[in-house]
Amino acid sequence: MTDDRFERGKRALVDLNGEETAQRVLDSLADISPKLSDSLVSWGFGEIYTRPALVPRDRQLVTLGMLTALGGCEPQLEVHVNASLNAGLKPEEIVEALLQSAAYCGFPRALNATAVAKKVFAERGLLPVADA
Repeated sequence: MTDDRFERGKRALVDLNGEETAQRVLDSLADISPKLSDSLVSWGFGEIYTRPALVPRDRQLVTLGMLTALGGCEPQLEVHVNASLNAGLKPEEIVEALLQSAAYCGFPRALNATAVAKKVFAERGLLPVADA
């Protein structure tokens, strides 16, 4: 079962982030915590992310909100802003979700998340973002 979950999770990770980013995530943990890497892929993606009740686009929207609310997750937020675009969210929808988060988790966290989104949008040539 574990090998099956890992393969299913790796496929989901690659489908969402591309081969290069997925491999970078795995490589970043290989020399310090391969078990964490395995858990991330097997459980996070193989068990949770591949569940059918939410499509990847909606899962990413939830993930953006959670990472924003947690704060201090800017590296993961950067990966998930890219993944959100890959899953079909528009920049305007991402910005709107981050604006919504200000009401529930405060301006500092919403501002930090928006700065991450701006960096990703700039790298992908998606600035300026139209006002929704």
